[in-house]
Amino acid sequence: MSRAEKLTDQILEKLKNSDVRVKREDILKRMRLLVEEFKVPESEAVKTIMNYLVKEYGVPREELFERESPLVKISEIVKPNQWISLKAKVVQLWDSNSPNVSQVGLIGDETGIIKFVIWAKAGMNEVEEGKSYLFKNVVTDSFQGRMQVNIGRTSKIVEISEEINLPPREMEIIGAIVSFQQNSGLIKRCNICKRVLSKGLCHEHGKVEGYDDLRVKAVLDDGLNSYEIILNEENIKELVGMSLEDAIRIAQENLDRNSVLSELKQRLLGRYFAVKGIRGGRYLLVRDISFHKPESKDFEELLEALV
Repeated sequence: MSRAEKLTDQILEKLKNSDVRVKREDILKRMRLLVEEFKVPESEAVKTIMNYLVKEYGVPREELFERESPLVKISEIVKPNQWISLKAKVVQLWDSNSPNVSQVGLIGDETGIIKFVIWAKAGMNEVEEGKSYLFKNVVTDSFQGRMQVNIGRTSKIVEISEEINLPPREMEIIGAIVSFQQNSGLIKRCNICKRVLSKGLCHEHGKVEGYDDLRVKAVLDDGLNSYEIILNEENIKELVGMSLEDAIRIAQENLDRNSVLSELKQRLLGRYFAVKGIRGGRYLLVRDISFHKPESKDFEELLEALV
């Protein structure tokens, strides 16, 4: 493959997620003319071709010319509509019921934790919890009064080996589970992307067989603040002795998967717990949880706060 062909394919790679269709022959012809006949430096030839595509084909400049966004820390994100880059660790992934969202969750560095959204149209490879990445050219946004970062088509996500430390936000609280949230109990996940299925359908992959999982999404209230917590199978088994196999058996015996949720509510709802975890906004990332027997004074104070 000639150098002109390689440069042409590099430009086309930038357009792979674009709605604009450009003929390879058109780019290659101009590239050969510039590089091989007129001996234009390769970088200048690429720049000339990309300017041509912007003018003649209406290709958005940001899809061709990489934005040079400053590398910042999460604590420096204070206002929306700012183009930035940051190195961060994926702290937690959440389920999304929107077909427009590929992934959503929390990322963090040593200065803070922030919500992130990867839009489906970005066509990005999925990130994994616990891994660190360079998030290039993302845009800050504000949703319901909280800052977040949005990752779109012009962004890039590069996995890095660098260890990103999370902020020292370990906390211990004592509170009661006051409500359960949607998608709690015995749920089914997509065996491809692990998202929760809705009526047997994955928003990303359509109708799939799926696999069973056991979890609780709940609101914990300590009388002053409310926290959304997620308990996995290990947490649930430690608290009430129910494993995934037990949950499947309960559902089969009652011919109803919701019977698992009913039993979990009966055992956990309104009970006090001692929780250790990391706070990220209103979310508490649970590391350890156990039953707690409150003093009568504590109970009365919480009751007054909830009324």
